Amino acid sequence: MTSSLDHAAARLFPDDPEHHGVLPPLLVVLTFVTGLVDAVSYLGLDHVFVANMTGNVVFLGFALAGYAQLSATASLLAGGAFVAGAWAGGRLAPRVADRVRLFAVLVAAHAALVAAALVTSVAVDVDHVLIALLALGMGLQNAVVHRIAVPDLTTTVLTRTLTALASDRPGPATLRRSLSVAAMFAGALTGGLLQLDHGTPAALAPALALLTVVALAAALAPRTRR
Repeated sequence: MTSSLDHAAARLFPDDPEHHGVLPPLLVVLTFVTGLVDAVSYLGLDHVFVANMTGNVVFLGFALAGYAQLSATASLLAGGAFVAGAWAGGRLAPRVADRVRLFAVLVAAHAALVAAALVTSVAVDVDHVLIALLALGMGLQNAVVHRIAVPDLTTTVLTRTLTALASDRPGPATLRRSLSVAAMFAGALTGGLLQLDHGTPAALAPALALLTVVALAAALAPRTRR
């Protein structure tokens, strides 16, 4: 698996394939997971985002303005849980010198939170609990992505990616930017189809599976200190 990830990383960063190790292709997978999770939260949980905080802040404004189909409580809960997850990830990061190990630990924690959300969605119907669990996990994911700082692969924000894709000359970054956009779209489409046709557990199951695979792949990869 590591050799395949190294090959994929070399395609994404041909100028310096070893600098980021196995992380670039794993970040593309996390971008797909973001689409899945936001499909669950928007289509199944009070029309709120748990990963895209720009949209969530705008939704909060709309809700406070009186738009009945949006919930200010849900938006505040998602934002608060996301910040809590990011804070927790930020406090842990300085204690782990190896960024691949840090990535593995926080993605594993994210997987555990999605697992808890999946179990909760099967056992009881409590939207606010699901929002809190999913947003907390996405906060952890964003904290580690921010810390490892792999260019063009933020996993949640596409505005700057699309801007760079349109405004910069084609080059080595074009592929990874295009893959980031495609992965988010594919995740949202897949999550939307699963959520609308089969419900929240069906949409969360592949997110949990992918997070688990990503965490294991990072845990088994060679350590690189930065």
